[in-house]
Amino acid sequence: MKSPQKYTFSFPTTICFGAGVVAELGEYLKDQHLTKPLLVTDPLVRELDFFTKITSRLERAGISVEVFSEVHKNPVKSDVLKGKKRYQESDRDSIIGIGGGVGLDVARAIALSINHHRDLFDYDDLIGGDQYVTEPIPHFVTIPTTAGTGSEVGRSAIISEDESKKKRILFAPSLLAKIVFADPELTMGLPAFVTAATGMDALTHNMEAYLSKNWHPMCSGIALEGIQLIGKSLEKATLRPDLESRSDMLMASMMGAVAFQKGLGVVHSLAHPLSSLLDTHHGLANAVNLPQGLAFNYGGFEEKFEQMALMLGLNKRDGSQLPRYIASLNARLGLPENLSSIGVQPSHIATLSELALADFCHPNNPKPVSQKDFEMMYTNAL
Repeated sequence: MKSPQKYTFSFPTTICFGAGVVAELGEYLKDQHLTKPLLVTDPLVRELDFFTKITSRLERAGISVEVFSEVHKNPVKSDVLKGKKRYQESDRDSIIGIGGGVGLDVARAIALSINHHRDLFDYDDLIGGDQYVTEPIPHFVTIPTTAGTGSEVGRSAIISEDESKKKRILFAPSLLAKIVFADPELTMGLPAFVTAATGMDALTHNMEAYLSKNWHPMCSGIALEGIQLIGKSLEKATLRPDLESRSDMLMASMMGAVAFQKGLGVVHSLAHPLSSLLDTHHGLANAVNLPQGLAFNYGGFEEKFEQMALMLGLNKRDGSQLPRYIASLNARLGLPENLSSIGVQPSHIATLSELALADFCHPNNPKPVSQKDFEMMYTNAL
């Protein structure tokens, strides 16, 4: 990939990709006759220089900017309702999500809520709530600032209940952004830890999508290419970043989000309870649990593991090396290597395992998982 170039392509929506493409946002909004966007982000991104440059550039172009950033690290329903109120009270005409998974998920959920007035969680995909998504969605634009979730090309938002912290999925095809401005320059200033954790999130998405039991050859092919990009670029993007490695990671992140239309698996079911119970960063939770999830899934799926090992450049394509390789990669990236180092205690395992069993991802795992299996994997990861 030659990172200085700019590309525009349509898959699964219109994507403008390349260094500096975010400068085209104002012209795009004007072409769409949009002059009053609500910019949705998180409190950290709001304070960064590039965010100030984006808002200043829009204002100089005669576009009225309203910013909403009052969101939690793991977003909850009340965040979305506050954003909806801000949109309505400030008379906005569009929504721009800027950030990582948090900002983009909240932006998408706000977009859903504007013309849909049932309780927000009535639209939960796991209870068939997508049938109620019948009204127009405000013009929705996404701008990723991390290379992890790939939420910029997604059609769903994960929002937690305020009290229980249970995660709910809001989904509809109409929630896909009209356009994505994927500018790797926006990721250049990310700290090493964030780059590593979000990068491992992208790797987990691609690997679990490839292993998913569902049949979707197109997604499988995309996942393998995403794994290859991450294998050659994640360490450099984290430890010696340049525009090419950051571009590779941003592309691989989007590829992972496209690929997991095929499904995810046991690693995400291990990770989600850590975010709910202990407020653990999602990418970090995936990183620490990925070796155990791969070890669990290896038997019976050796050929797929061999293909992933080949994409990562492992000697002799030996798929049995993957759990050890991922553990070593975590260490090289400076990420915690076990659950105890991120605050998990043996007393947490029973509750975590119950939550993991109730999670929505593992039914797509290549082999079935029991609560005892979850307990075993959490214990081995301590």
